[in-house]
Amino acid sequence: MVYLLLVVGFLLLIKGADLFVEGSASLARIWKVPSLIIGLTIVAMGTSAPEASVSITAGLAGNNDIAIGNIVGSNIFNGMVVVGVCAMLAAFAVDRKLLIRDIPVSLGAALFLLFCMIDLQLSRLEGLILIVMMGGYLIWTIMDALSNRHKETSQEHTRSIGQSLLFIAVGLVMIIGGGNLVVTNASEIAQVFGVSQNLIALTIVAIGTSLPELVTSIVASRKGEHGLALGNAIGSNIFNILFILGMSAALSPIPVSQESIYDTLVLIAVTLMLLFFAATRKQFSKKEGLFCVLVYLIYTAYIIMR
Repeated sequence: MVYLLLVVGFLLLIKGADLFVEGSASLARIWKVPSLIIGLTIVAMGTSAPEASVSITAGLAGNNDIAIGNIVGSNIFNGMVVVGVCAMLAAFAVDRKLLIRDIPVSLGAALFLLFCMIDLQLSRLEGLILIVMMGGYLIWTIMDALSNRHKETSQEHTRSIGQSLLFIAVGLVMIIGGGNLVVTNASEIAQVFGVSQNLIALTIVAIGTSLPELVTSIVASRKGEHGLALGNAIGSNIFNILFILGMSAALSPIPVSQESIYDTLVLIAVTLMLLFFAATRKQFSKKEGLFCVLVYLIYTAYIIMR
C-alpha cells in the first residue's frame, strides 16, 4: 500500500504541475508581465507549500533537524537538480533581472542564515527579520513587474482569468497532495531501513518537498517557459529561507546543529556556482546542467556516508 500511494503521489505531482504551469503562464500573458516574475512569486510560493508545511510543523513539534535540514536540503536540490535538469533538457538564456537581483538575493539570504546560525540558534527576532526581508523582496519584485508590464504583450494561447485561476488552484492542490503522499510514504519506507532523522530530512524529505519545483520547472521548460522554470527554482530558494525558516523561528526558536552549518556552507557554494554559470555568457548550457546534477550526486553520497 505504501508503494502504491508513492506512485499516486508522483502522478498527482506531474499532472498538477502541468495545470499549474498552464494557468500561471496564461496569467502572465493576461497581466502582460514577464513569466519570470510569475515564476519568482506565484509559482515559487505555490511549489514551496510542501516545504512550508513540513518545516513549520516540524519546528513546532521540536524536530529541529527536519525543520532546518528540509529547507537547506531543498534549496541545494533546487539549485543543483532543478536548474541542472532544466539546462540539460535545453540550454537557456538567463534573464538580466535574475542575474543582478534574484540570484544575489538568494545568496544574501543564505549568507544571512549562516550568520544567524553562529550562536547555534535561530531566535524569534532573527525569524522576524527574515520575514521582513521577504516582505521587502516581494515589494521590490512586484514594483518591478508593474514597471515592465509593457514588455510582454503576447496573447497567444491565453485562457480567461477564471480558467487561469482555476488551473492554478487545481494544479496547486494536486501538487501539495502529491508532495505530501510522496514525503509521507517515502519517509515510512526509509524508517523501515533505519535511516536517521537528519539524513531523511536532507534527502528524502528535502527531495520529496522539492519535487513540485522539479516537476513544475521541467514542465515549464518543455513548454518553452524558461523564465518561469528558472524563476520558480530561485524564487523558491528565497521564499524557503526568508519566509518558511523565518516563520518557523518566529513561532518557536530553533536550535542549530553543526551539521546544519556545514550544509548551509554547501548551499552558499552552490548559489555562488549558479551565479558564476549565469554570469558566463548569460546562459546555462547543457554541460553546466550536467555538472550541477553530478555535484548534487556527490553531495548526496557525502551526507549518506558522514
